[in-house]
Amino acid sequence: MPILSLQSISKSFGDKKANDSISFEVRESSIFGLLGPNGAGKTTLIRIITGIISQDSGNIIIDGKPIQNASQRLIGYMPEERGLYKKMKVGEHLIYLARLKNLSKKDAKERVQFWLEKFKSSDWWDKKVEELSKGMQQKVQFIATVVNDPKLLILDEPFSGLDPINTNLLKEEIQELKKKGTAIIFSTHRMEQVEEICEDIVLINNGKNILGGSVRDIRQCFKENKFSIRHEGSLPEHLNGTMRLVEKKENEIIVQLTGSGSPNDVLRFCIDNKIVVHGFNEILPGINEIFIREVNKSNTV
Repeated sequence: MPILSLQSISKSFGDKKANDSISFEVRESSIFGLLGPNGAGKTTLIRIITGIISQDSGNIIIDGKPIQNASQRLIGYMPEERGLYKKMKVGEHLIYLARLKNLSKKDAKERVQFWLEKFKSSDWWDKKVEELSKGMQQKVQFIATVVNDPKLLILDEPFSGLDPINTNLLKEEIQELKKKGTAIIFSTHRMEQVEEICEDIVLINNGKNILGGSVRDIRQCFKENKFSIRHEGSLPEHLNGTMRLVEKKENEIIVQLTGSGSPNDVLRFCIDNKIVVHGFNEILPGINEIFIREVNKSNTV
């Protein structure tokens, strides 16, 4: 069941159409990538989902209810522009933000203590936010976002400013939340992170969604029948008619099937020519390559 369903969402600012009939669904217990170049309409869409602004037309269903009737406490939003009060102490600041999400003072304190202990950061309690590094403030912002156990979590560039250790820590927590049933919308420009953690994506450009589906299916859809062969020894000068040489490296070649060729033809060629094969892999295009290709194509339409 989808926790979030967008149905033909449109939003204009004067003559500028920021969102143009955008539709997609986000499943429970999933990590969903919201992708697009700068100015594509992602931020406007997030603001509509979180109730900051209203759409001009279309419907949004959250947890089975129209957005007007759904509780905004179901949503946790961590914007790219961090919004912490730097003069406040970490503990009281997080309790204040938790109380805004309708937690009792007792529950708020317990939840904040739980998360600070989880991040091995209990000694931050009496520190002012401004005394923390950018990465430490990032973790405080994350705690503020998840403290009330939202069903839908929206993370906009959540790893910005984090070192590799703390990036992995946050990734582990995101995966744990997913296992517990939380749906996560992950907005980023880092396509390698999308491939690593997202199951489904939508790609938006010029206010329209131009591509959507599972990461695995999209990569399969854009494959070009290229294969990498790691081998031992020399190769014959000419390949057979079902494939062409794309690239030649030391002990590795990349070939592309032509016409009705199949992967078995590549293996048969190796066997017939007594080539010792150490590795044989299909090369699928990365999300970054697909992103650039599809955005450029939509810009020319």
